[in-house]
Amino acid sequence: MSVADGETLRVAIDAQMPARGTLGGVEQFTIGLVHALGKLDDGSEEYLIVVHRSNRDWLNPYLGSNQWTVPGPPSKFEAAKRLLGPFRISAGKLWRFTQSLIRGLPEVTIPDSNGFYESLGVNVVHFPYQHFVKCNLPIVYNPHDLQHLHYPQFFTERELAARSVLYPAGCRSAHAVATLSSWVKGDIVRQYGIDPQKIYAIPFGVPTELYGVVTPGLLKKIVHKFRLPLSFSFYPAQTWEHKNHLRLLEALALLRDRNGLEIHLVCTGKQNDFWRIIKKRVYELRLQNQVHFLGFVDATELRALYHLAQFVIHPSLFEGGGLPILEGFREGAPVACSNVTSLPEYAGDAALYFDPTSVESIADALCRMTTDVDLRESLRQRGVARVRQFTWERTAKTYRALYRKVAGKKLSDEDRDLLKETT
Repeated sequence: MSVADGETLRVAIDAQMPARGTLGGVEQFTIGLVHALGKLDDGSEEYLIVVHRSNRDWLNPYLGSNQWTVPGPPSKFEAAKRLLGPFRISAGKLWRFTQSLIRGLPEVTIPDSNGFYESLGVNVVHFPYQHFVKCNLPIVYNPHDLQHLHYPQFFTERELAARSVLYPAGCRSAHAVATLSSWVKGDIVRQYGIDPQKIYAIPFGVPTELYGVVTPGLLKKIVHKFRLPLSFSFYPAQTWEHKNHLRLLEALALLRDRNGLEIHLVCTGKQNDFWRIIKKRVYELRLQNQVHFLGFVDATELRALYHLAQFVIHPSLFEGGGLPILEGFREGAPVACSNVTSLPEYAGDAALYFDPTSVESIADALCRMTTDVDLRESLRQRGVARVRQFTWERTAKTYRALYRKVAGKKLSDEDRDLLKETT
């Protein structure tokens, strides 16, 4: 049903993330978008933020006067407990559930709203991360990327089974698909045959803009707290396999052994299951004194580390966006990054590129960034200029225009111009 002129457009944004710091860039994107939408004061939109029952307050510091939170529906586990309590589970469901446990794989089905989203009194539902639920309302869906189709070896059978069902269903069912880059938009068209006119490539802003202010006193505190070396390269990323820490470590060892060049590396990010393999490789390459893994750090500490770093190195094999690149630019750090997927789209002419599949190429970039002062300064200046193109206000206005379009609301000239740039 279209929203009439003068009628308030109400949007539900599903932000049911169970814990802070576990979803990386997707979490930062959601924080930035919600905060920016709440700051827009030239429209009458209202936003209902659906939060996880175990983490209801995580977005409260970022909410505007036109935004409210509501807990999401009970999880499947909670629903199953209620179902099993009075023994109302059917024989068929029990058999399928038992078989899925035996095989180790769940029966993958598309989650259904069961009336929850329809009961919120909203006109549009936005799923800003890979989670997707069928409902009888216009939907905007963010699949973020299709990495599982390019690097299936990085995923479990369970994850591949779920993504193979949920992602294409979300893209096909949604009224509009939003991506963080034109590269991902093209990938969705190629992989799923989705009409490109239905997909909108909307870059995000810089998450560090929302963090605490970096002062000289804070920088001294961070150096002391983490016992940081005087000069270091910086890589902020969870220890997922596609983040390519192993080749980065091998490049550091190559430069030490072949060139006598010892470069310190500081890494941050949640240490997940692949961390044990990375840690083992650090010891095998005898890099304990050069490589410093700090784990998950808070937002202000992260911002300070960008300021302290000699440069940012980003060797990821696959990215749907370019968050660390923009953060490096915003905080005045020169950047060297992979030449794959969406990264050149974000970095433009402001980064030193290398082949992330080649240890030699990564080593060459590390060497140049460490030894060439003029190169670092040139990249720093270009990065500061480049990042001005990426603002949360523009991101928020473009999403608002998309919500209006999906809801059938009349668009302003600015709305039409913003959406035109995304297609």
